[in-house]
Amino acid sequence: MTSPFDAKTEIFQALKNNTLLISLCPGGFHNRNAKPPKDGPEYPRIVYSEIKNGDDDYADNEAISAEVRFQISIFNTAETISSETPIAKEVDKTMKSIGFSRYDSNDLYEEDTKIFHKPMRYLKTYLGGS
Repeated sequence: MTSPFDAKTEIFQALKNNTLLISLCPGGFHNRNAKPPKDGPEYPRIVYSEIKNGDDDYADNEAISAEVRFQISIFNTAETISSETPIAKEVDKTMKSIGFSRYDSNDLYEEDTKIFHKPMRYLKTYLGGS
């Protein structure tokens, strides 16, 4: 069983094992860092961030499960926005394949950077606690 503390690794491995997702995201997959590189393809890109990772249910003063929440953000420009829906579908399929369920998704536009941002939030319960 994967530990809740290994969720970042589990997500990164799942994303990079999806060859269609790799081809759709030339800007790559990034943990917490939304700032694009100065050279190379910038968009579309995916940024994944841990939102919560904590013990959940208890028995005999011991954690028996942990709740882990992640946000997977898709970033696009006006030139690449047409790829947002295919990327979102692949992200959703990938996250569900490793046991996460989507509980929220939004379509945002960041005025200051002129970037389209689609955050998708996922939840998974790991049995066995931390």
